[in-house]
Amino acid sequence: MSAMNDARTPRTALCHYTTDAVYYGDADLVGDLLGKASFIDVFMKQTFGRVPGAGERRIVDAVLVTLMEHGMTPSAIATRMIYASSPENLQAGVAAGLLAVASRFVGTMEPAAQLLGSIVASEDGEAQAARIAHDYRARREAVPGFGHHLHKPDDPRAVALLALAREVGAYGPHCEALARLAAAVDATAGRHITINATGAIAALLGDIGIPPALMRGFAVLSRAAGLIAHIAEEQRDPSGRFIWNLVDAAMTDEPSAG
Repeated sequence: MSAMNDARTPRTALCHYTTDAVYYGDADLVGDLLGKASFIDVFMKQTFGRVPGAGERRIVDAVLVTLMEHGMTPSAIATRMIYASSPENLQAGVAAGLLAVASRFVGTMEPAAQLLGSIVASEDGEAQAARIAHDYRARREAVPGFGHHLHKPDDPRAVALLALAREVGAYGPHCEALARLAAAVDATAGRHITINATGAIAALLGDIGIPPALMRGFAVLSRAAGLIAHIAEEQRDPSGRFIWNLVDAAMTDEPSAG
């Protein structure tokens, strides 16, 4: 049997086309989607196989807006520096910045979601939350989804996102798990530790059924838009040479005399 006829040959259901039509799944791009479906609806249908309801759509939209811009973070700096080196390739600058969407910056909703999932699945959620908090405390590591260098005592983004979840009826077991974990983190630290934006996002996306392994995709999607904005600003008011000179002056030692 040839590979083309082998039942084990991978298949894609995302797109197919004829001489006069293009289909996203079973939807006709021209007849069903263009001018009729939003970007969020098509993204959710392509990725998760369903069109979100009104409340879920507001959650996804809020998550994407929250993650789009965080200022001059590593992703934005990388984008600006690569664009300064290769201004003919806008996509290279964006790609460089997206490589920084990871476990330390922007993409921390994934490990946070895994912790929340373990609390949801536990027979004793409070005990599991306490175990997590004590484990991270013993290792002197920040609990994913908690803490912020600027936003204290609370991260206003997290407060607003959790309020939105309540408003649209999407405050479920993952948001409740986040509250349990927050109480345990505070008790273990002996002081209040803020829930940061990615902690809230992990809870909200968990409660609308997004698997942890795909949550970082929302950060990638959103941050790509934000990085395009950084390149647009770089085109108007270049900063690449300034960043280079600033780092060079701060980090390069002058040769010693003699």
